[in-house]
Amino acid sequence: MIKYSSQNRMLVAVDCIIFGFDGTDYKVLLIQRGFAPEKEKWSLMGGFVQEKESLEQAADRVLKQLTGLKNVYLEQLQAFSEPDRDPIERVIAMAYVALIDIHKYEQQINDDFHARWFLLRELPKLIFDHAQMVDTALQRLRYKAAFHPILFELLPEKFTLPQLQAMYEGLYDTKIDKRNFSRKVLSTNLLIKEQEKDKSSSKKGAFYYSIDKEHYKEKFESLLNFVPKTEITALNE
Repeated sequence: MIKYSSQNRMLVAVDCIIFGFDGTDYKVLLIQRGFAPEKEKWSLMGGFVQEKESLEQAADRVLKQLTGLKNVYLEQLQAFSEPDRDPIERVIAMAYVALIDIHKYEQQINDDFHARWFLLRELPKLIFDHAQMVDTALQRLRYKAAFHPILFELLPEKFTLPQLQAMYEGLYDTKIDKRNFSRKVLSTNLLIKEQEKDKSSSKKGAFYYSIDKEHYKEKFESLLNFVPKTEITALNE
């Protein structure tokens, strides 16, 4: 077999950053690492790419093995390649990120590696450079969500505009004007107004909406500007 001569061999890993929303708070799914170093410390879902796997196949396999989650859309984030990021060997890691509705997938999650949701603002100490991965993924998510309706992936089948607004406010840790937000969202024609109301928060109630899937696919890459310009400016500073 022909090989490139005089080249060092190194390992390639994948790490999965899973953001979830439970209707009130943003959370990150973590596991307890099953082997040394840093055994039983909190970690992202990670593993090594096998000889006949693509990066995407490895990410899907690792996520299913460590948490039970499957059929989750994973988007490639970026590579993390500092020479000393792993204390044992030279390992280049490709990070993947996903957004899921926690309630939709809660039955899939197994307990083999003590997979657990943590509040985004209260994460424990993570191994290696995993905290940097989460921070990078969060900044990417905030930037993309400012222009595209990707946060709709976190919603249940039916939802209210206050619930949608709370989701955006939670991501940016800011308050958004209710009238302006509702006007912008409804003007996109992405939503279908339902007949029933959610009356859990008030007597008057709030109408439920659902996603118009056809318009959603058409406009996914459109610039929609759901959040205030001040928040978008801050992301670029």
